[in-house]
Amino acid sequence: MGTILIVILILLLIGGLPVFPYSSSWGYGPSGIIGVVLVVLLILLLLGKI
Repeated sequence: MGTILIVILILLLIGGLPVFPYSSSWGYGPSGIIGVVLVVLLILLLLGKI
């Protein structure tokens, strides 16, 4: 379970980087979503649910 979450997080981080010309207008959307996912996972880890 932990390995799957790490792989998903790495893919989200790579996909959220605005390195392509068409993604320059995305703003904070992708990084904000990734931040929320990281906070939720951190809370779940601290509570011992994962």
